[in-house]
Amino acid sequence: MATTSAGSAARLQIARSLIALRERAGLSQAELAKEAGCSRQTVSRYETWQERSRLTVPMIRSLARACDATEEETEALVDLVRAQDEGWWVDDPAIPEWMDPLVSFETAANRVDVYANTMVPGLLQTPAYALASYEASQARAVQEEIDRRVESRMRRQNILHRPDLHLWAVITESVLRCEVGGADVMIEQIKHLEGMAGRPNVTIQVLPYSAGASAAGSSGHFMVVARDDERNPLNRMSVVYLELATRGLYLDDPDDLEAYKLTTAYLRSQARDASLSREILAAVRQEYLR
Repeated sequence: MATTSAGSAARLQIARSLIALRERAGLSQAELAKEAGCSRQTVSRYETWQERSRLTVPMIRSLARACDATEEETEALVDLVRAQDEGWWVDDPAIPEWMDPLVSFETAANRVDVYANTMVPGLLQTPAYALASYEASQARAVQEEIDRRVESRMRRQNILHRPDLHLWAVITESVLRCEVGGADVMIEQIKHLEGMAGRPNVTIQVLPYSAGASAAGSSGHFMVVARDDERNPLNRMSVVYLELATRGLYLDDPDDLEAYKLTTAYLRSQARDASLSREILAAVRQEYLR
């Protein structure tokens, strides 16, 4: 059921916050379990955000208080527990279960970094482009199901109306030259990218063929979805999303996060800057007009 993973962003924050509180208190998982009156397995479950069992308010209070958390810290965790099943995507049949966490993370994030080398990122697709891509990849699906998926993808894009969220996308030239849906669809799609690039909270860079081998190596599409909060470190979150053919893979290990953040930084330095990228977009769009 989709509800089992709808609160992924909340659970990631809960997990990271509990680990930080426990380490601040100098407790092991076993010691915290003894103080909170629960099993070590319960502590482990609360510290593992991909565990799908439901978290409860009484237990989160017990764990937080056993770590000598302040009342403010405890209530912040309680609010996250209560937010587990919130979100428009809950029980939406057009959102695959494996993608459900991504929508949750995007909704909670204030920064989304994307690298795309096969398709225009979903957050930047036009309805016609999304429809053509789904029709190609979901050849056995009925049209009604495809239409629902397109509608849900468009709804995901509502996060781009938030001024607190910044999307930074590095798109390879091959994405622009892969004719999805025909020339007219590509003209509309590239024009949309040009318009989005003009927004203050969206940065689009193009990595041209002439750049040669890139820092991504043989990696495919990936996203780093994060929320930075200098005032409240317990409110931070960061996860890497890797898009596979039939599912999504989520990484939150610090070493993985650091590696992908470094790759993102190198890709930005190898891609053309925002101004030159808009020129590339306009030039490729003109080619489709011929």
